[in-house]
Amino acid sequence: MARQRIERLFMLAEKQFGEHPERSDRYIQLARRIGTRNNVRIPRELKQRMCKHCDSYLVPGTNARVRLRKRYVTVTCLTCNKQMRYPYP
Repeated sequence: MARQRIERLFMLAEKQFGEHPERSDRYIQLARRIGTRNNVRIPRELKQRMCKHCDSYLVPGTNARVRLRKRYVTVTCLTCNKQMRYPYP
């Protein structure tokens, strides 16, 4: 049930990002809190859409920069200027 709520909050964050980006950031904060309270992992494809440092919803080209390196993908949050790296198969 907690995982369904997390997925629903990510869907709402995606819908609201164009009009209210601060509201979508709040949805991400709530999703992270639900995951930690219920000991449920956020799925990988959703986890890569959020900043691990400032809990903002990341949209490539708007508030995130995505770069491909030799062995990993670098996602830079343009809100807090932190980088996250994910392995590149």
